Amino acid sequence: MTEHHPEHSTGGTYTVKGKEFTRDTRYIATRITADGQDGFPAEAGRYRLVAARACPWANRAIIVRRLLGLEDAISLGTPGPTHDARSWTFDLDPDGRDPVLGIERLQEAYLRRDPEYPRGITVPAMVDVTTGAVVTNDYAQLTLDLSTEWRAHHRAGAPDLYPERLRDEIDGMNDTVFRDVNNGVYRCGFAGSQDAYERAYDRLFAALDRLEEHLTTRRYLVGDTITEADVRLFTTLVRFDAVYHGHFKANRNKLSEMPALWGYARDLFQTPGFGDTVDFQQIKEHYYVVHTDINPTQVVPKGPDLSGWVTAHGREALGGRPFGSGTAPGQVREGERVDPAHTPLGRQSGAFSS
Repeated sequence: MTEHHPEHSTGGTYTVKGKEFTRDTRYIATRITADGQDGFPAEAGRYRLVAARACPWANRAIIVRRLLGLEDAISLGTPGPTHDARSWTFDLDPDGRDPVLGIERLQEAYLRRDPEYPRGITVPAMVDVTTGAVVTNDYAQLTLDLSTEWRAHHRAGAPDLYPERLRDEIDGMNDTVFRDVNNGVYRCGFAGSQDAYERAYDRLFAALDRLEEHLTTRRYLVGDTITEADVRLFTTLVRFDAVYHGHFKANRNKLSEMPALWGYARDLFQTPGFGDTVDFQQIKEHYYVVHTDINPTQVVPKGPDLSGWVTAHGREALGGRPFGSGTAPGQVREGERVDPAHTPLGRQSGAFSS
């Protein structure tokens, strides 16, 4: 496998000349469940979610943890936005060490799980605090398990992000969005040939056009409340104009030029639990500094103007209840707030706490 995909085992390599981008989807599949079937029961205080704000896959886990009110049950470790070929590092923490795990690099937790761990050191990762070893980095299953296996630890009024009656529809939407949008932007950005790039570009924008049509008459992707499907699409959309449009050459148009998708993204951004997890500066630094094979100068763009994110979206007219029969999460915990200079919420008078 690795001889065909050196980008899967060589740190710092994202693009292979002449080839299309293929994501390595081999993750540590161990699950943390209510019954502890894999040896890891859902216990408050036992696990630490390591999730860089810059990463869209990790951002999902941060959003779901906050929406469900799992802050007391699962602590949060946030690596900085940049990393070298070896690993994400805790350079934002005092002395460059995670204050709970005591490690400088996330790689250390992976090697405690498997001293010969052969693949990328990815976020999000759930780490067992008692051993310092990674339990899982299967980001897709991780957020579903937060909704279903951690129910005993949800806050009062937590929304049901994965309602049983809608799971087939949510799963189908998630599959399509992952293939054509979440991963689609990477297939554009990391394409190693013109043909591979153009195929990825056409596929991405065909999918965005379908979603634009879908969301013209519906406030949310599935049903009339926020679900896991919305979380997964949001983290790509919120990065689109700041990163994917330029850095990944996904430039047929900006998100802000697609009325339904732009309104939908702003609606979610202004919903507690979404925009208050987004650090635009960290997002830009990550992509433009880390991906040296496509941005060798490591120059980070000054723009775009973020003020549009806090303008009126008018999506309430489509109906829907953001949290269903539940309630909005409370204020962001002290120590977990996004730097006000890195978000338009910090500059908006009367905005909810970020």
